Amino acid sequence: MAFNASVFKVRTISAIVFGIIMLTGLIWNSWSFFTLFFIIQMGCLFEYQKLLALIFPSYKNITPIHKWGLLVVGSLFMMTLGPLDLGINGVSIKFIGSRILPFVIAIILITDIFSKKINLQNWAISFAGLIYIPMSLSLFFQLKSFMANSYFGNWSFSIPLLLIVSIWVNDTMAYLFGSLIGKTPLSPISPNKTWEGTIAGIILSVLIVSKVMGIYVPIQEKYIFYISLIASVAGNFGDLLQSKLKRLAGVKDSGSMMPGHGGFLDRFDSILFATPFVWLILQILF
Repeated sequence: MAFNASVFKVRTISAIVFGIIMLTGLIWNSWSFFTLFFIIQMGCLFEYQKLLALIFPSYKNITPIHKWGLLVVGSLFMMTLGPLDLGINGVSIKFIGSRILPFVIAIILITDIFSKKINLQNWAISFAGLIYIPMSLSLFFQLKSFMANSYFGNWSFSIPLLLIVSIWVNDTMAYLFGSLIGKTPLSPISPNKTWEGTIAGIILSVLIVSKVMGIYVPIQEKYIFYISLIASVAGNFGDLLQSKLKRLAGVKDSGSMMPGHGGFLDRFDSILFATPFVWLILQILF
């Protein structure tokens, strides 16, 4: 894949703007943190439905209640698995989400039954989407709690930030080195990716994040090393999974949310796959 300066310029500008939005959501307060991942979940789940409808013709024929109801279910799922300290008029969003969620699922099921469009494959696709997207993203609320009341104060945003920065550095370095020196295709699923770029991305992500972030974030460098390594390696598998879905669907991008980057799934595919693994390694370590 040859280096394209104009494409890189567009990708860089959009990435900077997007990075500012992400950092604001991560650091500002608990509501901005929740809202950030709530919106990401909505965008990813919407694009997931579009992709799977192209892959499986039967999924294209689900009822409007099933289609839009799944987005509501995903949102309620995020609320149910959300932080305890967020509430509306004194009522926790976890309580609101957990009480409404069963009713929405029941409405979708009853609608499918009475419209005679109930299909186990379609329900499996929708269920997989809930596991893949809102359940994965909801783990950020737990990652946020690891450093909420540390010896150094409230650094609750630090681990989510480390995970996301590791993915971004890995993607950027893999793109640059893959464009400049990449010769060996990584996989037929994603022919533009190379082994040289992938390996360089992982190594540089681990080194840069461990050394640079280690100066500013009050976490032992070895833990930063683990987080960046797991995020970078698992993120590549997430990217390949998304490439496979797009190939099956016959599309280049899942959407057009970011110029030069594509849609929500194109931007967050690595994060969706890496988050459960980072969460798991932290459970083991702590």
